[in-house]
Amino acid sequence: MHKINMKMPLVEIDGDEMTRVLWKEIKDTLLTPFIELKTDYYDLGLENREKTKDNITLESAAAIAKYGVGVKCATITPNAQRVSEYNLSQMWKSPNGTIRAALDGTVFRAPILVDGIKPIINGWRKPIIIARHAYGDVYAGVEAKVQEGKAYLNTPQDNVLIKDFQGAGIIQAIHNTDKSIASFARSCFNYALDIKKDLWFATKDTISKIYDHRFKDIFQEVFDTEYAQRFSDAGIEYFYTLIDDAVARIMRSEGGMIWACKNYDGDVMSDMVATVYGSLAMMTSVLVSPQGQYEYEAAHGTVTRHYYQHLQGKPVSTNSMATIFAWTGALKKRAELDNIPSLKNFADKLEAASIAVIEKGVMTKDLAGLFKKEGITPKVVFYNEFLQAIRAELGNLLC
Repeated sequence: MHKINMKMPLVEIDGDEMTRVLWKEIKDTLLTPFIELKTDYYDLGLENREKTKDNITLESAAAIAKYGVGVKCATITPNAQRVSEYNLSQMWKSPNGTIRAALDGTVFRAPILVDGIKPIINGWRKPIIIARHAYGDVYAGVEAKVQEGKAYLNTPQDNVLIKDFQGAGIIQAIHNTDKSIASFARSCFNYALDIKKDLWFATKDTISKIYDHRFKDIFQEVFDTEYAQRFSDAGIEYFYTLIDDAVARIMRSEGGMIWACKNYDGDVMSDMVATVYGSLAMMTSVLVSPQGQYEYEAAHGTVTRHYYQHLQGKPVSTNSMATIFAWTGALKKRAELDNIPSLKNFADKLEAASIAVIEKGVMTKDLAGLFKKEGITPKVVFYNEFLQAIRAELGNLLC
């Protein structure tokens, strides 16, 4: 077959450790034999981030803003141990956090569903997509220990008593901005329209009558003024409820919706959803800006333990599914924007081939204990064997 040509590049962001190894293998085995791959490449490996004083991360975000679509490998966010291990000049910030802030984006995470790997919650038959606000709240909180005395929340308009402490305690101040909340809302509404799914949003506005209620009010205002008719035309719904009611409803549902959550809620609920559906290695992640830029990545980290085994020459059974789906997501979005049906068709078939290999019983070690399908005994393979099996299946689908 002739290789598929691309019109515009997508932004390719390389990463660290075992996922960096998978990144190259995926390109060599599943992509470049079929596509004249056109990318604007940025190396966010920790050594290069140190070399460029992390400017490379900002440059990659600017490239996504320019070209509209990016695909990112998992990267290291260094702690004290990593500073010593990599001889870093400082503890560089999370690349994901930097890119999210630069694009003012919202993170959407969804499971990859495979026949034979059933959710722990039997009723969940469709994906539940978590939309996480990636700004403010406890992640930008200011905290302090307090001894006896009065603590106040001082603003330009008011001086509010927090607590008259009669003994030792703790306080925390969190914040958000109307601009960020509105951007979060627009990203959620746009993504719901993009994939034609109902959007749920939940806070605790009955208790947090100013902070959480502001989220509720801004979401409703943005929806009413900008999206109500578009949602009606698309046949989808925007639904608001309290966070505890949302949890109860989600547990009883069959899935199939986008669930928008504040920052901390989204952090917790995305891990819950990933666990119920099987594995973080089967969880996709896409960052969507309110301006309509997209960055696709796996929802997991760099698989450090496997990487050190790989360096010792030991074969490892690392799951590449989420990274494959990061590439297919980016390719499909590029195909949509540039009107290249053959590119979308290829990406769809690569996803189908990847799922088919697992459903036929060939998989990495992490999935073998979860897989239950009558008449099929799971065959555990190493990461490169798994990719070769997908390549063979893809060849059959492309014939």
